[in-house]
Amino acid sequence: MDSRVKEIIDRSSKVVFFGGAGVSTESNIPDFRSESGLYHAMNEYGYPPEQMLSRTFFINHIEMFYDYYKNNLIYTDALPNKAHIALAELEKEGKVTAVVTQNIDGLHQKAGSRKVYELHGTVMKNRCMDCGHPYDLDYIMDEKNCTNGVPKCSHCGGIVKPEVVLYEEPLDDEVMRGAVKAISEADTLIVGGTSLVVYPAAGLINYFNGNDIVLINKSKTDYDRRASLVINDSIGEVLGL
Repeated sequence: MDSRVKEIIDRSSKVVFFGGAGVSTESNIPDFRSESGLYHAMNEYGYPPEQMLSRTFFINHIEMFYDYYKNNLIYTDALPNKAHIALAELEKEGKVTAVVTQNIDGLHQKAGSRKVYELHGTVMKNRCMDCGHPYDLDYIMDEKNCTNGVPKCSHCGGIVKPEVVLYEEPLDDEVMRGAVKAISEADTLIVGGTSLVVYPAAGLINYFNGNDIVLINKSKTDYDRRASLVINDSIGEVLGL
């Protein structure tokens, strides 16, 4: 771990980590918002990813939605990287009180983190839109459970939807309240792998009232001036134990 970050963590008692796509890209999960992600979506489907991942598109073009979703947002072989593992270890040590993430891949939990607020939901949980029956990721990825790629409920035949927050959908109130509470009570906020431009998630940083903000991102952000420490480097290399 970077010695400057370690020094701040050592003097802290309530550290919250707020992370974005840059945490997952180090586990070889590409950022669909990147230039290459946009090019791929437009080239193969004729729509930008933000449109395909909207509630309207899900309702009106559900077969194309699932084709894009399953082939571009699901990475079943992805493993936690050094950042995920370090944060889980720091939670065990009583330093990290919560992880707030914009990612939907479940890698923080796979690494061992317990207190995780997933602002944009998770691919790991899915639910029938009619009867509410829950399903895991394996169920919706198994074509035996699908009609033209669209997963169907084994209980009532309804459409099974990922518990991922699509564009045009509100963030979950309970998750947001938990994230706001954790950040507002923290004495140190480590922000990693996010350019802090996606709202309302990025606005959570404004609830921080503690001593130190540590910003770890490969590029500069508009919040750099507010940070005690800014490191433009790989999140895994900086946090890795």
